[in-house]
Amino acid sequence: MPWDIVFLPLQMSWHPQYRSSKFRHVYGKAASRDKCYDCVPITCSVHDNHFCAVNPSFIAVVTECAGGGAFLVIPIKQTGKLDPHYPKVCGHKGNVLDIKWNPFNDFVIASCSEDATVKIWDIPNQLLKRNITTPKKELLGHNRRVGLIEWHPTAGNILFSSGYDYKIMIWNLDVKDAVLSEPVKIIHVHKDVVLSMSFNTDGSLLATACRDRKIRVIDPRAGTVLQEASYKSHKANKVLFLGNMKKLFSTGTSWWNNRQIALWDQNDLSVPLLEEDLDGSSGLLFPVYDSDTHMLYVVGKGDGNIRYYEISPEKPYLNYLMEYRSHLPQKGIGMMPKRGLDVAACEIFRFYKLIPTKSLIEPISMIVPRRSESYQEDIYPLTAAAQPALSAQLWLNGFNKGPLLVSLKPGSEAVSSLPQFLDPEPFTKVTDLSQQEGGRMSLEDKQKLGEIRDSRKKMKSEEELPSSKKMCLFNGSDIFECPPPKTENELLQMYFRQQEEIRGLRLLVNQRDVQIKQLKLELMNVRMDTQDN
Repeated sequence: MPWDIVFLPLQMSWHPQYRSSKFRHVYGKAASRDKCYDCVPITCSVHDNHFCAVNPSFIAVVTECAGGGAFLVIPIKQTGKLDPHYPKVCGHKGNVLDIKWNPFNDFVIASCSEDATVKIWDIPNQLLKRNITTPKKELLGHNRRVGLIEWHPTAGNILFSSGYDYKIMIWNLDVKDAVLSEPVKIIHVHKDVVLSMSFNTDGSLLATACRDRKIRVIDPRAGTVLQEASYKSHKANKVLFLGNMKKLFSTGTSWWNNRQIALWDQNDLSVPLLEEDLDGSSGLLFPVYDSDTHMLYVVGKGDGNIRYYEISPEKPYLNYLMEYRSHLPQKGIGMMPKRGLDVAACEIFRFYKLIPTKSLIEPISMIVPRRSESYQEDIYPLTAAAQPALSAQLWLNGFNKGPLLVSLKPGSEAVSSLPQFLDPEPFTKVTDLSQQEGGRMSLEDKQKLGEIRDSRKKMKSEEELPSSKKMCLFNGSDIFECPPPKTENELLQMYFRQQEEIRGLRLLVNQRDVQIKQLKLELMNVRMDTQDN
């Protein structure tokens, strides 16, 4: 009887077992006790929100207050024990449910409350000496309590609010009125309470998670639903746009009440691309996405853990990296914008963990281990700047624009992203970056640049830069060896190279000025010596 030869498929692969990633060894580091904020009366509210908002100047946290709602605003460097009589921001008549800093102004914060109002506050650039009770603006459109607020990511002074009246309202804060009762737009597509709101990168789309178990992708200006998910086995509580990857990430619960995460294609919400049960805990999961590093953090409410993943555009999409563990449970979480990080310590993200059992706010730094002390450009790509890319009215009129970008390298300047229009318009070639809308080059810089060029032509013995660092000026016809940029990234890179060359030339000119002064002094000394003789 002949033998049957069966070839079994091998489980081994020539591919490495682990993905190659510069963020594979990221670890979480809790701040020492003297760098924490102690004796902070954190709110006892059971509302599912962050209760904390952070920027490079202040940390704001919702607190307890008799007879109404209040929150604290503490200077970011004022760590240690908080004075029990420290002043509060306390103008609401009901509990404060959400607070958000204006992404383009570190001294303006929005708050919403159970009293059905949204208030905008101006925070002084100094230590608070008395309670702040009078808001800069008051928004009165909702009929029931307001649970969520979100600032538009690229347009200045556009605020979204969502209430228990099932409405999302869009407010234009550029108007001069102190009290606004009419929003510029009302989105009325939900049949239950909205639990979460998230914008895509340029703010042209809004994703929501609702108590009716559905995830929706909405055109906020038209007020229409573009996509809707009614997947029965995943009850979403929080939803998040994953930058420009055209994907959504949601956290929620399964049929068996296990905590669950899911990944979706934003253009097809019929079935998730990925679905995974995490554990059987009951606390909410807060997702946080860093579009610069493509890292996703999942923070558990009621436990001390922070899981983090790396997102890739291809399968398996979600790559688990590590988990930060702590025995102290967190009630809420704050996130520092990228411009407030310590790049010298290779810090790529920072959380502020609310621990009500200890009345403590504990910073948690996510760090990439590197031995070099120099600036690590590969882990700090261009990130969103603190300036709006377009005005509120332009966005309301239908313009889209990505965020202004800035390098985190010390001494770098903000540059502009390129505008995008709802209707295609012919591209006008700009040969001078200073002519662009977002160009940050002042008249003085242009004059100095011209003087530097003239001095370069007149110098007989010019010190040439090494060939590996040769720069090309993208200014009129003065393009040397490099071809003109074809993409936005190439344009930004060329702009930064131009700025580096300008700085180098200024340094060279300053050195020449010092040499000239030294020579003048030597000449004067020689003349004095000859006169004495």
